[in-house]
Amino acid sequence: MTTLEESYERCRQLNKRHGTTYYASTLVLPKVKQHHVHALYGFCRYADDIVDDLGPAPVEQRAEALAAFGARFFADLERGRSDDPVLKAVVHTVRAFDIDPDAFRRFLRSMTMDLTVTTYETFADLEGYMDGSAAVIGEMMLPILEPADPDAARPHARDLGNAFQLTNFLRDVGEDLDRGRVYLPQEDLRRFGADPWLRRVTPQWEALMRFEIERVRRLYVSADLGIGMLPARSARCITAARILYSRILEVIEANGYDVFSQRARVPGWQKAALVARSMARR
Repeated sequence: MTTLEESYERCRQLNKRHGTTYYASTLVLPKVKQHHVHALYGFCRYADDIVDDLGPAPVEQRAEALAAFGARFFADLERGRSDDPVLKAVVHTVRAFDIDPDAFRRFLRSMTMDLTVTTYETFADLEGYMDGSAAVIGEMMLPILEPADPDAARPHARDLGNAFQLTNFLRDVGEDLDRGRVYLPQEDLRRFGADPWLRRVTPQWEALMRFEIERVRRLYVSADLGIGMLPARSARCITAARILYSRILEVIEANGYDVFSQRARVPGWQKAALVARSMARR
């Protein structure tokens, strides 16, 4: 039987292994809150692995596995405990902070979309997907971060979640092509005459990427307003994540918008230095 402490540790390991930028920023939070953030990450990673990492499993099998995972989570949440090695911590965190269960339904809805939806016609269409895959993560985090006015902070938290995901989309164009997906709006591709399937940087691709990066940076500006509404320790954590993620955009630019032959990464020493500075300011 997995203990609660072991479940939280499992979630922490998932975060450390798969979400290095996100994990680095959580180190700035008070220890009493870090494990709750890891639990939310563990839930999201569990579902994401069902969608993308079941090897040659057909779509139907992945859909059944994702539905079963969701059903188990909501049943465990209803009874207030879980025996699952990951969900035990997730259920504890959700109940401890009274996080809206509907946020998890919206997340699972978007994960289900990934099984069959490979393109998005407009940015509004993409926002519909990101409501459950990104914006909702900001909403889940708010009770843990404890802003003075959650209602006022919520739209900015959503914008930060979207900014993080759009940053990932721009960084991971090549990897997403390998999965048969394009998260850049089709209307934008047509507007600039850019074709990601060429897998090479053209003048059209550069123009598209400049446009998309500017869109993401506007979301980061909105997110900064929400960060200003957080308690100091929470604000330092989210600021660290915001800086590290936005630097990915700078690396993409420095790489000449080549997101096909190389992955834009923030060096580990920069992550460590930023976290160290943030922790020293306590």
